[in-house]
Amino acid sequence: MSRPRTILLAALALLLAAAGPTAVPSPAAASDNGLSLRPAMGWSSWSFVRRQPTEAKLKAQADALVSSGLQDHGYVYINLDDFYQKCDANGFTVDQYGRWAVDEAKFPSGIKALADFIHSKGLKFGFYVTPGIAKNAVTRNTPIEGTSYHAKDIADTSKQEKNYNCKNMYYIDYSKPGSQEFVNSWARQFASWGVDYLKIDGVGSHDIPDVRAWDKALRASGRSINYALSNNLAIADAPTWRQLANSWRTQGDVECYCGPGPNGSGFPLTTWDKVATRFNSAASWQQYAGPGGWNDLDSLEIGNGDQVGLNADQRRSHMTLWAMAASPLLLGTDLTALTATDKAMLTNDRLIAVNQDGVAAGRIVNSGSQQVWSKREAGGDYIVALFNTGTSGNQTVSVNWSQVGFPGAAAVTDLWSGRSGPVVSGSYSATLRPGETRLIRATPQSSTAVRYEAENASYSAGSTVDSDHGGFSGSGFVNTPNAAGAYMEWTVESATANDTSIAIRYANGTAAGRPMDVAVNGAVVSAGRPFNGTGAWTTWADATLTVPLKAGSNTVRVTASTANGAPNLDYLDRG
Repeated sequence: MSRPRTILLAALALLLAAAGPTAVPSPAAASDNGLSLRPAMGWSSWSFVRRQPTEAKLKAQADALVSSGLQDHGYVYINLDDFYQKCDANGFTVDQYGRWAVDEAKFPSGIKALADFIHSKGLKFGFYVTPGIAKNAVTRNTPIEGTSYHAKDIADTSKQEKNYNCKNMYYIDYSKPGSQEFVNSWARQFASWGVDYLKIDGVGSHDIPDVRAWDKALRASGRSINYALSNNLAIADAPTWRQLANSWRTQGDVECYCGPGPNGSGFPLTTWDKVATRFNSAASWQQYAGPGGWNDLDSLEIGNGDQVGLNADQRRSHMTLWAMAASPLLLGTDLTALTATDKAMLTNDRLIAVNQDGVAAGRIVNSGSQQVWSKREAGGDYIVALFNTGTSGNQTVSVNWSQVGFPGAAAVTDLWSGRSGPVVSGSYSATLRPGETRLIRATPQSSTAVRYEAENASYSAGSTVDSDHGGFSGSGFVNTPNAAGAYMEWTVESATANDTSIAIRYANGTAAGRPMDVAVNGAVVSAGRPFNGTGAWTTWADATLTVPLKAGSNTVRVTASTANGAPNLDYLDRG
């Protein structure tokens, strides 16, 4: 049942509408904190600045983000990664409440002043932490701010947490009073400094209590903070990551650590092998991405030409995959030395729109070095990416329109160049150099879709056919009761037995997902399929899936699986 939309979500919906057609959200139940309805865009210090971040370097990158024009294309985060802290022989030095102390030699004005500078540019500031409590806090038995508890009350000194800098971090025992309050105090400090994005690094499945504690702490901090998890998280726990966070790293670092500087710093930043491994992880994790929570493929190493370790073809493929996967676009390069070629890549609004459309593409061809990925937009267009992932030899990569999801012919637009080509029937192919990509928009020229309006279907008792939120098809939409078990059932005809693409049009003006079970002819084919927030009750989206139909009449029922009930339902389209 409808709920009043918040000002924040309404504003985001207006911004997205202004940007152009909104694509179909991919099926995922993500954090309901109302943040990151689209993947984050910006810059992170780790790849290029690495272990020597300073106030001056961060300010220079912020200035360059603005002066280069990247900000105008949606890149807004300046994220300070690791090695801003001060260490001694026992690990991190800490403040009076046991929290990491900032290295004043690197950041003489303090973190709040840096955040204020970044905010003055119209940008957002990101920060970094890892799970646990510092050894020095336990040794000193520092008090936990606002409580009668101390560090020794909450530390499990039998186990050390992963940390990449000063190390010497103990586990926190969350069964102990004061543990959540310690994390809360740290989150309040970050909020008071003006943090807009927090990366918690070194996270493994054993750290789920920490991830949960930080989620609670950030929500209670008084500031909206985009919450990112890193790195190489277990896919077995994907439902937990998407419930608690706004993004999660699906693999280890994209950096090669093969530069000439200390610890492999300097150029090159990455290799094609490092990038190419992301194709398989993006395919495996695809189902978990959606508004509010994204699969993070790691930094985008584009900006400084070939010296990053990728040639121009590979860099375009790098950005194409990140865009198709709806990964955050967080640049790792030196923004003060952007090349013209790379700036053109990064400011290609057609590519950015593919990333920001709110849906992660699926892989439909995977044959040797040939790959094809596709996703369907709400307006009926398809975005298709073809790749030659090899390092030698041209490849002619082909895909049938039926594999993409529609029959017949399509008008094709090359999204990298913007050139529109002729209408192409049956299939599409491109001969690609090693590492090259082709990214197209395919607009089907004839529609075989059959629409089944919700108001003409069967639905649970207490449902109403309403028309008070615009943008619907037909005479109205169905508003079911807010209850588990609320359902909608369509009778769908099929001339033959086949696997058929369907699209269920819905609106969810809340930040919370409204998962439903999808059943065909009484058998559940997608359990707990999420129907995430769309930003407003007037913003409609399609949840698409492929279902098995028999010849003749079929029932397709969607049933709410939580007390939130179902979203507003407009229609079902059968491909």
